[in-house]
Amino acid sequence: MGRVRRSIASFTTSALAVVGATLGSLVVVAGAGPVPVAHADGPGVGTPWVVSLGDSYISGEAGRWAGNSNNSSSSVDAGGPGAYHDNATGTGEQINRCHRSTAAEIHIGGGVNSLNLACSGARTSTFTSSDGYFKPGIDFFNSGGQKGQALMLQEFAATNNVRMIQLSIGGNNFNFADIVQRCVTNFLTSPSWWPNYCNDDSPVRNNFTTTNITAQTNAIIGSINNIRTAMANAGYTSAQYTIVVQTYPSPIPRGSGFRYSQSGFTRQSTGGCGFWNRDADWANDTALVQINNAVRNAANSVNAAPGAGNVRIMDVAAAFNGRRLCETGVNLMENTGLGNWTAAAAADRTEWIAQIRTLSTVFGPYYVQESIHPNWWGQKALRNCVRQAYNNGTPRGGTCTRGTGLNANAEPNMTLT
Repeated sequence: MGRVRRSIASFTTSALAVVGATLGSLVVVAGAGPVPVAHADGPGVGTPWVVSLGDSYISGEAGRWAGNSNNSSSSVDAGGPGAYHDNATGTGEQINRCHRSTAAEIHIGGGVNSLNLACSGARTSTFTSSDGYFKPGIDFFNSGGQKGQALMLQEFAATNNVRMIQLSIGGNNFNFADIVQRCVTNFLTSPSWWPNYCNDDSPVRNNFTTTNITAQTNAIIGSINNIRTAMANAGYTSAQYTIVVQTYPSPIPRGSGFRYSQSGFTRQSTGGCGFWNRDADWANDTALVQINNAVRNAANSVNAAPGAGNVRIMDVAAAFNGRRLCETGVNLMENTGLGNWTAAAAADRTEWIAQIRTLSTVFGPYYVQESIHPNWWGQKALRNCVRQAYNNGTPRGGTCTRGTGLNANAEPNMTLT
């Protein structure tokens, strides 16, 4: 693709929209005793599997792109046109626009099989988006061949040895995409000498009332309990698997950490990060904190319930700090002095979050829905932490912290403590 042109005229409110195979083995018991029974892989038997459930922050949204560029998409294209193809033949998506990318964090390898059931845009409950895309929730929805993620997990786990379920859910319940859209719209439609902030707009503030926070925390609790029900229905005890619930990473820095001034339009026209400083501070200090608190409180609540105790938390809130969108210390590919994403040190010099794009990019190769999501490097960094959370089959929680350089799997070095 040639140079991406973003005119100020394109930044209007109307233009803004953001947002396995089954392994079966036959075990025959020989010798004296009961009559031998054929037993397929399932609870505690066979090659271990890890499964991801949830939304775009775990499905692999934006996983095609290793950094950002306004010059050449090919310089950051790590996944290619088939990055989101997850059907049996590798020719398309099983569910259109779920964007389960090849870079998704769940694919930890090392003799552990993985399945990605997450879907970009998913909430705790199944719904169909306004543009007609099916979004399976963490429930047992079943209609016309379309199924909820809990039901898909139940069916898969019955004949596969699922040891860990990685979950990211709740952000869309708080209308994350709508909040980003309003913040960018306010940035582009007000001058620096009289900024119109999004954090005090009622449609934004209403997401963070005590009543709504309680309601969404309960919805997340319901999702985790649906996973437990699915696994019980598949024949598992709580000791045979672990649910690892992850928080959400900060995608943009606080106002003082942007490399583009908030005066003029360059923060969006060049960086693709159109937030006023005060809104960026609020996003980090209030919105992210309250969403992640809801996730943590839900996980802790379920874990404390009788018969549970197998829920862990992987905290990734600060995992991308120093590599966030428009953050000082990293840059667009063309400003790093590197040729493309394969160059040495590319992961340390480029951003791990995809730019916020407009409808002008909807015809490709970019998707608007990729905006402000972890890209190739971000997904691979999380994968490193997920592998550590799996912990050789004894899953654990912890805080995921960024390092520098790449490991032997070509993933950013990360530490889970």
